[in-house]
Amino acid sequence: MVPIPTEYRDLFEKATFAHVGTLTDDGFPHITPVWIDYDAEAERLLVNTERGRQKERNARANPAVGVSMTDPDDPYRFLSVIGEVDELTTAGARAHIDELARRYMDVEEYPNPIQTERVLLRIRPDRVL
Repeated sequence: MVPIPTEYRDLFEKATFAHVGTLTDDGFPHITPVWIDYDAEAERLLVNTERGRQKERNARANPAVGVSMTDPDDPYRFLSVIGEVDELTTAGARAHIDELARRYMDVEEYPNPIQTERVLLRIRPDRVL
């Protein structure tokens, strides 16, 4: 496990979009733009999704992921992470999506309908570029 360098943690405090790459059952890459967060205490990237979405199904079958993000204020500043989803959990996921909605949408509560339930993908960084 490799922590996110301190000088890049500000990327998780603003509306930085990340692209998460997972692998489908037939081995093809699936890349999705996502809201991103970081749990510095546990040293885990956090991706909030909904149960049954492709990235959630892929991560259950194969936990290997790649994450790339570009600083919205400087497109030449970026962070890439290779790691594994070491936990998929619904615990705290609903409150977390509201927290992300405040950062990304400037609203108090996530406004989109939730069809199933929210799920947190907790990603352990193994390599950071």
